[in-house]
Amino acid sequence: MRYVDEYRAPEQVMQLIAHLKARAQKLSYTATRPLRIMEVCGGHTHAIFKFGLDQLLPPNVEFIHGPGCPVCVLPMGRIDSCIEIASRPGVIFCTFGDAMRVPGKNGSLLQARARGADVRIVYSPVDALRLAQANPDREVVFFGLGFETTMPATAITLKQAKALNLRNFFFFCQHITLIPTLRSLLEEADNGIDAFLAPGHVSMVIGTEAYGFIAQDFSRPLVVAGFEPLDLLQGVSMLIEQKIADRSVVENQYRRVVPDAGNPIAREAMAEVFCVQGESEWRGLGLIAESGVHLTPAYAAFDAETHFRPQPQRTCDDPRARCGEVLTGKCKPHHCPLFGKTCNPQTAFGALMVSSEGACAAWYQYRKQEQEA
Repeated sequence: MRYVDEYRAPEQVMQLIAHLKARAQKLSYTATRPLRIMEVCGGHTHAIFKFGLDQLLPPNVEFIHGPGCPVCVLPMGRIDSCIEIASRPGVIFCTFGDAMRVPGKNGSLLQARARGADVRIVYSPVDALRLAQANPDREVVFFGLGFETTMPATAITLKQAKALNLRNFFFFCQHITLIPTLRSLLEEADNGIDAFLAPGHVSMVIGTEAYGFIAQDFSRPLVVAGFEPLDLLQGVSMLIEQKIADRSVVENQYRRVVPDAGNPIAREAMAEVFCVQGESEWRGLGLIAESGVHLTPAYAAFDAETHFRPQPQRTCDDPRARCGEVLTGKCKPHHCPLFGKTCNPQTAFGALMVSSEGACAAWYQYRKQEQEA
């Protein structure tokens, strides 16, 4: 399959691994203090574990996990607000499948559905829009979550809803922006991050220039990379070369998909519908300034929270869970005392075990048997 098979070719992978090991000897990093590369995106995390790339790296190079999984940073209180809205008579609550099992203080949306709430899985915001058109006597709520990757589709759907003058379609906004989070990570003392592999999907929208501050203000190399083995290893190679040359710049390995300018048309739609202002709560990370996304005044009529006025919820995570440390690269999933015990895919305690992009879910799927052995 074009654009897939050639980026998984075993011979090329092993040749690149050999090259990485040779070049890594030029680094000042050691096995006890390796070059720590944060893969920001959960899609990268799963690809790394699936193909065993972390086990092929030189001993002085290490992947650490980042906060680039929107379901993983979904606060418990926001789930509780969704459950409150979904449980009201006449409401059809629509969500992506990943969010169904994320636990709040009062259970999950899946459990709310078992109790009688009309909660439905959709695959795009347009599915929710069509439900609103087909059920004019019901109030349909779309739970919009995700980074800039999914915001354009939501924006276009809300523009359609406005053009159709739909009065029974509402939007619960849990969109968040990636860049303020990366800045927050780097402003933290002793963050231990030496370089970044940036997510291809988000970058497809925002472009590469948005990451400039990481190199300019914090002297960290960054490479936007794709999701196949050769993509990721080429990204690592580019970061190693920057470190050897003592350079910190933003580079784009994923040029076949990501233009440096991103997608101006998508950003234009986002700017019409959304505004970024104020702080937003991130599960395991706390409040992050200027990361919250809201509807602009022209689209305020679609705001589910304004319409339904759920009781604001703020719930602290169990102190035993180390979700925040995993999301900031400070520990590995299996270092959490709940991992594989209280928290597993069947009875997830934290969102990182629920999401298909969660680091804990990836570790459980691809590494748990090795850990037990």
